[in-house]
Amino acid sequence: MTTWSVPRRPCRAFGLLLLVIVSFLVLRRYLRLEQGSCDREVAQRLDWHRLLSPSWRRRQSGLHTQGQNFMLEDSTFWILGGSVHYFRVPKAYWRDRLLKMKACGLNTLTTYVPWNLHEPHRGAFDFSGNLDLEAFVRMAAETGLWVILRPGPYICSEVDLGGLPSWLLQDSGMKLRTTYKGFTEAVDLYFDHLMSRVVPLQYKHGGPIIAVQVENEYGSYNKDPDYMPYIKKALEDRGIVELLLTSDNKDGLSKGVVNGVLATINLQSQHELQFLSAFLLRVQRDQPKMVMEYWTGWFDSWGGPHNILDSSDVLKTVCAVLDAGSSINLYMFHGGTNFGFINGAMHFHEYKSDVTSYDYDAVLTEAGDYTAKYTKLRELFGSISGGPLPAPPELLPKAAYEPLRPALYLSLWDALQFLEEPTKSEKPVNMENLPVNNGSGQSFGYTLYETTIDTSGVLSGHVRDRGQVFVNTVSVGFLDYKRKQIVIPLIQGYSMLRILVENCGRVNYGDALDDQRKGVIGDIYLNNSPLRNFRIYSLDMKKNFFQRLSSNAWSPLPDAPVFPAFFLGALPVDLPPLDTFMKLEGWEKGVAFINGQNLGRYWNIGPQETLYLPGAWLDQGINQVIVFEEKMAGPVIQFTDTPHLGRNQYLN
Repeated sequence: MTTWSVPRRPCRAFGLLLLVIVSFLVLRRYLRLEQGSCDREVAQRLDWHRLLSPSWRRRQSGLHTQGQNFMLEDSTFWILGGSVHYFRVPKAYWRDRLLKMKACGLNTLTTYVPWNLHEPHRGAFDFSGNLDLEAFVRMAAETGLWVILRPGPYICSEVDLGGLPSWLLQDSGMKLRTTYKGFTEAVDLYFDHLMSRVVPLQYKHGGPIIAVQVENEYGSYNKDPDYMPYIKKALEDRGIVELLLTSDNKDGLSKGVVNGVLATINLQSQHELQFLSAFLLRVQRDQPKMVMEYWTGWFDSWGGPHNILDSSDVLKTVCAVLDAGSSINLYMFHGGTNFGFINGAMHFHEYKSDVTSYDYDAVLTEAGDYTAKYTKLRELFGSISGGPLPAPPELLPKAAYEPLRPALYLSLWDALQFLEEPTKSEKPVNMENLPVNNGSGQSFGYTLYETTIDTSGVLSGHVRDRGQVFVNTVSVGFLDYKRKQIVIPLIQGYSMLRILVENCGRVNYGDALDDQRKGVIGDIYLNNSPLRNFRIYSLDMKKNFFQRLSSNAWSPLPDAPVFPAFFLGALPVDLPPLDTFMKLEGWEKGVAFINGQNLGRYWNIGPQETLYLPGAWLDQGINQVIVFEEKMAGPVIQFTDTPHLGRNQYLN
């Protein structure tokens, strides 16, 4: 068991001297608080010597409640938290982001745990590399941060299916986030593996985890009254002994309360704070208040604007939360990136998938740079800390590498020979139920459906989420949520009908979680007759696919390439690699890869115009760049030292 050192109890005389010095520093900072900043009473509550109480070394009672205060052992404790998701940040940059959090004056890290990434195939678990949760939690402790863990199993977080693994949907009767047997059996196995790693990292075992959240925003879902008690018991039965929390927004707070679990709230405005605080006062009187998610910005969807929240508004709301006597967690402190295909989607009036960037207009940018929000919040938290904050780390430099012109090319149709054998099926099979990945189906990427036709007419059916239709190798249109039929032009003899379907992101929030199967859903009809005898290719574009492409698979780039296609180029880096941003101006829609790492999707409908490329994923020397483009290639791939996330729209 790994333990972390704690301050030793000083002698009484030294303690008195320390108290006098700290009190003087605190008083001096109180007097220097500018007009319009948080109430001076807040500074008194956040007395620094309490936050570093030597009584913590006993590690007996942990974080608990006493009246309207949080207590860590016998000392008053205020949670000043920030959210960073380890799976959205290159592991090489974890420490940089955590040090910046500490330098901002925060004392607690919060993070989600994505089940779908940790158990990509049923019964096969991955806690390595960028998914090394234990290393991330230990690094937080080394940085001087406590940890609130939010393990789900559902996390929302704008990730595919809210972090639930897609293979759950192989069961046609699946009822997610309920006590349905097929769901609880999977949760139990996952929690067996996850909690065996988490338990030793708890505060009472010498680690930094001081609280654990029970599921996430269940009051907004509320499908099964037995579900939340089941999750609470599942955590406790596996050794979770720290303070348990729930977390709900204004739509679900009244239905998200669980006996024996402290309710916390999620919000973005001062108006919501008044409403939710009043509710908490009614249902858990004489308990401390906490804003588990104060939304410092918002996420973006393809085809929309880049959402931003003014830094002055953020400062005012944070001050209001603290003045109300509430602890706070900034969601997000640092958003990071939806690398690969992990982004989620929303589907209320219409389907909208989330962009690759999870910049979120957070306190730190997608690349970890400081913002006006950081500067103002650091000044605020510094003014109430009673002691000097650590110096903020230097920013990581950026580079604008020379544009590269792809030299080699491989059409999708020529690449099929390097895929695993296609599934042969009389009827279409949805992505999740394909017999691939050791029976766990396909989670992410594209699926190609092929069959033979001998007539023209109207093609119709349901695809999820976007299907490009080809006759042989000629594109004839798209099927999606709005276009449910297209015309197949006149053909002679037998032709190959192909539908390339992309999972653009499963819905991560709302009531439609059970209805998120992707690919072709049900039958495809030509002139109202169902088509039969399909060959189905799984195109999840994992690293092993590119490793199977031999050097002789590629051809020199032709003047008129056939799409969809892969484009290969080399990015030379002479000096130690630096962060940069890939810009695909003139390209239409696809996915970019660097040295086998999936950087995510691009799409010329915006708002996002650049993809974040971490220098940690570049090599000094030659770097392999592959772009999968669906429809139209530009002449070059550009690199800039400045991100372009699209037209700004201020949040109300």
